[in-house]
Amino acid sequence: MTVINARGRRLKHWGTALVMVAPLLGMSGVAKAAPDGFAPATHPETAKLVDELVAKGLDRDRVTELMNQADYSQKVLDAMSRPAEGHLRWDQYRAIFMKQSRIEAGVKFIAEHRETFDRAQAEYGVPPEVIAAIIGVETFFGKHTGTHRVIDSLSTLAFDHPRRGKFFRGELAAFLQLTIEQGIDPLSIKGSYAGAMGYPQFIPTSYQAYAVDFDGDGVRDLWHNPVDAIGSVGNYFARHGWKAGAPVVSAADGPGTPPSSVTFNKTKKPYMSVSALEAAGVQVADDVAGNTQVIPLALDLKQGYRYAVGYDNFYVITRYNHSHMYAMAVDELSRAIKRRLEDGGAG
Repeated sequence: MTVINARGRRLKHWGTALVMVAPLLGMSGVAKAAPDGFAPATHPETAKLVDELVAKGLDRDRVTELMNQADYSQKVLDAMSRPAEGHLRWDQYRAIFMKQSRIEAGVKFIAEHRETFDRAQAEYGVPPEVIAAIIGVETFFGKHTGTHRVIDSLSTLAFDHPRRGKFFRGELAAFLQLTIEQGIDPLSIKGSYAGAMGYPQFIPTSYQAYAVDFDGDGVRDLWHNPVDAIGSVGNYFARHGWKAGAPVVSAADGPGTPPSSVTFNKTKKPYMSVSALEAAGVQVADDVAGNTQVIPLALDLKQGYRYAVGYDNFYVITRYNHSHMYAMAVDELSRAIKRRLEDGGAG
């Protein structure tokens, strides 16, 4: 999904990462002083948004009432300026997620929903451990889904983010339309500071586009229903090109300092051949054809670097969150969960 930088939570809230489901968002410039609110009667941009939603069939009085109750949050703007991926080394970032407690919780989560995970794999081609790792990184399997009222976060970012207001305005409109149409009180929904929600931390437009009713009860509920969440993550990956049975990452060896002739850590489709990478001094550990296109990865440690290469499925993970470290964390957690299952963990 277009997910917001590690899914919009500060480090202290991370038993989680952050899907949103979008490009890393930093802040540039100084945030405006707190406005008097988002009341359509006094806020011209809010009034325009109300008109647009009314044109889509929503009730004017209801939308106006909701926007009258949306609050400005300087904390949200402050949090957007400090994504963890922007200031942590790989080993520091990895340590957030690669804890035994999270691995064991992932094994338990799969065991509790084994039929759902198997059905998702059959339908979408995504292994249980990968879907579980996404939900585990995002929300510790539903335990930490966010503490910010989504309507406040999105209203603040829509009208006061110095660079991405247009993007978040679209998310705010989608959020109001989604919740009102599903009969859910928009004022009751909490999520990340970037407006990501539920077990998988979908932003509203991703919720609209990729959420599925995986248990057949007529409702796409990612806030409370792990079955829908599991199916929706599988659908998201499949829609973004996940290749069943294909690799995600291979280890590699390289010099003490990454060679300047190689562009590392770009979260775009694989862009460098294995043969060209090896000619630059980075050797892929697995037996891979020289013409295979990969994403070269150089992960900074306290001392030196760890090298790896990402394949097409690695790129798919970065569609969930546009950070190479996020994708590596998901891959490593998924491998750890799979090993634990194979070693006799619940399942």
